[in-house]
Amino acid sequence: MILRHINYFLAVAKHGSFTKAANSLYVSQPALSQQIKQLEEALGAALFDRSGRKVRLTDAGEVYADYAQRALQDLAEGKRAIHDVQNMSRGALRVAITPTFTTYLIGPLIKVFNQRYPNVTLSVQEMSQERMEKQLLEDEFDLGIAFADVHSNDIAWQTLLVETLALVVNKQHVLAKEQAINLKMLSKQSLVLLSSKFATREQIERYYRQHDINPQVLMEANSLSAVIEIVRHTQLTTLLPANIASGRDDLVAIALAPSLLTRTAVLMQRKGAYQSAATQAFIRLAHQHCESI
Repeated sequence: MILRHINYFLAVAKHGSFTKAANSLYVSQPALSQQIKQLEEALGAALFDRSGRKVRLTDAGEVYADYAQRALQDLAEGKRAIHDVQNMSRGALRVAITPTFTTYLIGPLIKVFNQRYPNVTLSVQEMSQERMEKQLLEDEFDLGIAFADVHSNDIAWQTLLVETLALVVNKQHVLAKEQAINLKMLSKQSLVLLSSKFATREQIERYYRQHDINPQVLMEANSLSAVIEIVRHTQLTTLLPANIASGRDDLVAIALAPSLLTRTAVLMQRKGAYQSAATQAFIRLAHQHCESI
């Protein structure tokens, strides 16, 4: 049995079709079918149910698919391990982040990382935490920065920092000179918030529920930059990490009192995942940077 058999098997399982799998692999369908037949003969079990219009995995195929996927992940990690250079003269790192960290955390962190290790290729993508965990488990990323509400037992995480969310307004807002705002005043604020696909929105709504008040949401946006621009140019307010406003001269962060809105930022990776030199260096710098915030 060779690696090609496993790749072909997983392609058919993914597409549910020998034709589509063959097209995706740029091989002929007869050649693909022959490889799958050889694999089934070697394993002594039928992996696919071909009786319906769509090809489906048999019970044996379902079991084998889990092991096959893990085998490919292990082989990919082995390849990276072979090419990993401890002096960081080359390498690659893939990092996923949730959007609200982009402004004040990931930018400065990447700046320091790039200055120290300019020959390491860094890929950074924003995404929801749910998607991030899924792609970490599929070995599509080395690290993820999100929140402590980790859903998968196969994800390991470590605390980076505990951040405080505040009411963020523009400098011309009537509340701009306030140091803190109580719950009664907060309940009267007209808000622009990130849409419900963001973890930040759920955290905000949970805070309102805990204090038995209703958010007055007049506008939603699907990006952090859009929320910030709306706050800059209107009298709408928002709830975001206080650190976002601290680095700008056009926004003001007003503390929530007496009950703070806090959340824990974490660094995540798949349990047992190989840690390259680049991964280890990034983890060290992330902790150092968060300690200075």
